[in-house]
This record gives sequence, C-alpha cells and structure tokens, in this order.
Amino acid sequence: MKALRNILNKVLNVLAGVSLLAMVALTCWQVFTRYILQNPSSWSEELVSYLFAWASLLGASLITGERGHMNIPVIVDRMSEKLQKFFGIVGELIAFAFSAIILVYGGIAITNLAMGQMTSSLGVAVGVFYIVLPLCGVLNMIYTVLNIIDISKGNIEAKKEEV
Repeated sequence: MKALRNILNKVLNVLAGVSLLAMVALTCWQVFTRYILQNPSSWSEELVSYLFAWASLLGASLITGERGHMNIPVIVDRMSEKLQKFFGIVGELIAFAFSAIILVYGGIAITNLAMGQMTSSLGVAVGVFYIVLPLCGVLNMIYTVLNIIDISKGNIEAKKEEV
C-alpha cells in the first residue's frame, strides 16, 4: 500500500511541477505577444486557465492523500483514541462518497455533456478538459481507501497532526 501511495504522490508532484512550468511559460508568451508583438495570443490564455484548473484539482487529490484538508477537530480531539480512529474513518468514508458521487459520477456526466462543445480559441472539445473531474475522483477514492487502511492499522493517526 505504501508503494502505491508513493507512486501516486510522485506522479502528482511531477504533474504539478510540469503544469506550473507550462503556466509560467504560457503566461510569459502572452505578455510577449501582447506587448512586444502587439498581437495577443488568445489560445495561450485559455490553455493557462484550463491548466490552472487541472493543477488545482490534482493538487487537491495530493492533499487528500496527505490528509491535509482543513478540519476543525475541537470535539474529536477530546475523545478517546478509539473514537478518534472511528471518526477519522468516518471522515474518509464521507470523502470517498463525495468523490464517487460528485467527482466521478457527476464528472463523467458533465464530461460527456461537454464533448459536443468546442473551446473558443483552442478548438478542442471542452469535455477533454473536464476529464480531470472523474480522474481526480478516482484518485481521491484510492487515497481515502489507503487512508482508511492506514488509520485502521494505526500507521497514521486518526486525526491530522497540526503543524
């Protein structure tokens, strides 16, 4: 299980780095074409916005794997370790359900719906860019299952450590 988590983390970190570099390069290209060439590049602006959405969602999946999403543990912190473990697993199950219903099921529906619509500058089906929703949903589901296994075995604490 740890090997799978490490592979997913490495892939998502590489994707995050590559997308950041691509966004910086494309934004520099936009500035160059707008102010130097006096002929703004519309396709690069559109691509940067889609890359930003992809990077955000893939980053959210990475944070799900690290159990780094915001929480308010005021009540759970005062419970016994057994109850903390129980509520940690319940939280992961809720995240799993959200990912399955909203991101995977809803993402597939919206992706299929958007396949008939083309982007204005790139000429690509909008659904291609929406594929990230079900992809991240599956990643989140994998991470929540790994988190549940680790919480159950005591490999990670039921509550996320505060930094």
